[in-house]
Amino acid sequence: MDPVPVVWSPATRAHDPRHEVWVGVPTPATEVAARVDAVLDALTAEGHRPQQAARHDDAALLAVHDEELVTYLRTAADRWDDGGYRDAVGQDRVVPYLFPTPALAEGMPLRRPTSVHADAGRFCYDTMTLVGPGTWEAARAAVDCALTATRLVTEGAPLAYALCRPPGHHATRTGFGGSCYLNNAAVAAQALRGAGHHRVGVVDVDAHQGNGTAAIFYGRDDVCYGSVHVDPGAGWFPHVLGFADETGSGRGSGATRNLPLPEGSGDEPWCAAVADLAGWMLRQGCSALVVSLGVDAAVDDPESPLLVTADGYREAGRLIGATELPAVVVQEGGYHLSRLGGLVAAYLEGHSG
Repeated sequence: MDPVPVVWSPATRAHDPRHEVWVGVPTPATEVAARVDAVLDALTAEGHRPQQAARHDDAALLAVHDEELVTYLRTAADRWDDGGYRDAVGQDRVVPYLFPTPALAEGMPLRRPTSVHADAGRFCYDTMTLVGPGTWEAARAAVDCALTATRLVTEGAPLAYALCRPPGHHATRTGFGGSCYLNNAAVAAQALRGAGHHRVGVVDVDAHQGNGTAAIFYGRDDVCYGSVHVDPGAGWFPHVLGFADETGSGRGSGATRNLPLPEGSGDEPWCAAVADLAGWMLRQGCSALVVSLGVDAAVDDPESPLLVTADGYREAGRLIGATELPAVVVQEGGYHLSRLGGLVAAYLEGHSG
């Protein structure tokens, strides 16, 4: 097995969600800072090569996200602190309170709210994804991890791994949710396009469909998005997206491929779907790949509706690596701390051969 560059940043530890609010109840957060060290320690022990991310300007970020979202994420924690919510109700994390959906306005013009607790729902589409004092620093550092890994690949590395935390594939151009704030995989794909790759493929193997990445590229034909994930129709996040009949729109018609699986699916059907996506990327004429590596499809992950083993992740790496396309691997989900690093290592072992 060849060592793989592992790009990381200590700033990705800064985000502390503390808890999520699920069906109105605060529950312990699973997307915690210890994920960074669990992966870093395991990959270092396997002989891979950690290096710290370089700082990049916002150009690549703003190529996939609206500036208003970026500004909101950069300032939300300070606005919340200035609003006195910690003293008033004991809440030191930004939690959406009002969601300005079409049902609220019914065609009437919406005004921008002045209070941050009302403003939050313009950008965040769930109550699970809280913003705290270190959220912006961590999310922005994760983008730098993705961009540094992308630069290594454009400079000739066949494979580079970005230890992104928090994850990103649920963040859309204008909003965030699903424990994701900025879309690291989309930033990497756009940067590969900017480096001269005429068509880039994003292979998403997270347990949950990356609705954000899919949305960002849904109307484009220069980035193909393919995902294997649990069937959202069975009651899993993102619930209303990720179905097989979502194939792109306009110029992007045919450039999206969703392969939802039933709950409880294990290695055989999951790896068959990965093989399908790898072959599809080649047929689409992609010249480089981004892999959204969520390992929360693992059999013992607390968030997993699927039953994939370490051998399954190793085989997925082999199948995607067999395309022989240069690839940036971006970390998404995976929450079982004692197993997380080993699952990432298994995938990289398979991919790097």
